[in-house]
Amino acid sequence: RLEQILAATAATADQRTGSGGTLAGRPVKVVDASSAQLPDTKPNQRRYPQPAGQKPGCGFPVIKFLLLFSLNSGAVLHAVTANLSQHELRLVRQLQGQLHKGDILLGDRAYGDYGTLASWPQAGVDVVARLHQARKVDFRKARRWAKNDGLFVWRKGPSQTDIFSRRQWDRLPAQITVRLVRFTAVIRGHRGRRLTLVTSLLDPKLYPAEQLIGLYARRWRLELCLRDLKTTMGMEQLRCQSPEMVAKELLVYLIGHNLIRCLMAQAVARHQVDLERVSFRGTVDAARQFMAVILQARSRKMRDQLWDDLLLNLARDLVPYRPN
Repeated sequence: RLEQILAATAATADQRTGSGGTLAGRPVKVVDASSAQLPDTKPNQRRYPQPAGQKPGCGFPVIKFLLLFSLNSGAVLHAVTANLSQHELRLVRQLQGQLHKGDILLGDRAYGDYGTLASWPQAGVDVVARLHQARKVDFRKARRWAKNDGLFVWRKGPSQTDIFSRRQWDRLPAQITVRLVRFTAVIRGHRGRRLTLVTSLLDPKLYPAEQLIGLYARRWRLELCLRDLKTTMGMEQLRCQSPEMVAKELLVYLIGHNLIRCLMAQAVARHQVDLERVSFRGTVDAARQFMAVILQARSRKMRDQLWDDLLLNLARDLVPYRPN
């Protein structure tokens, strides 16, 4: 039931926000992982053991969770839980029921590997990620679309990774064609950083390099959603004593996050402001103050007026414009 509520709140937030989180009309979904501490109980230690480098008796159980966000509204679409020993690429394979044909999966450098770029396009899901730092690139060997934009042929390695079973590994194609886009991120007051993106979106006319770069820049805003969850909402340390209740507690936090996103989206739709300039922390604080008054309102008309005042307050109290 909690999973159904999570999906429903994410759908509502997306509906209210509009269609800003798309590329060439295709929905973009962002994947990222994080962790949280749990109470030091025996059931929690068995399911989510403490980090291997921690001395016995000194650490706490740690739950790892992989979240699928909507780039459109910032709402959480789905969550996968595991212990620290499980790699993100193993967890992302559990999202097959949540990613549909036509979706674009956006991730960090953990997802710029051969297995991800070979397997997801087979299901009609394209991938945009940062290239892993271990892979070297020579654009002189590329079929170039532009100076730092070209196609490369990747070949499957001889050894199977532990992310895939032998059967899954054998099903992957022997080679794939990927597109690499290199650019320099320039932020005022800082030294420029050279970044390289890898994607299965090969058409430079349908998916221009500038749009791919802008798409990856927006991914950082979704990184801040994890900060909203863990720091602003206090999810850094969960409180339940058993793994079963921990899973429910995690979902309740995510639902709370989505409800705040719904409120932000409603303020954006009502007053036509930029969603990224609506403060998550400010929305939480304003909602707490207004709800105490709304619950004491004597008539529906008064409650509706207070709700309209809340939305107006959120639209007027925008954070400063801070590009990059």
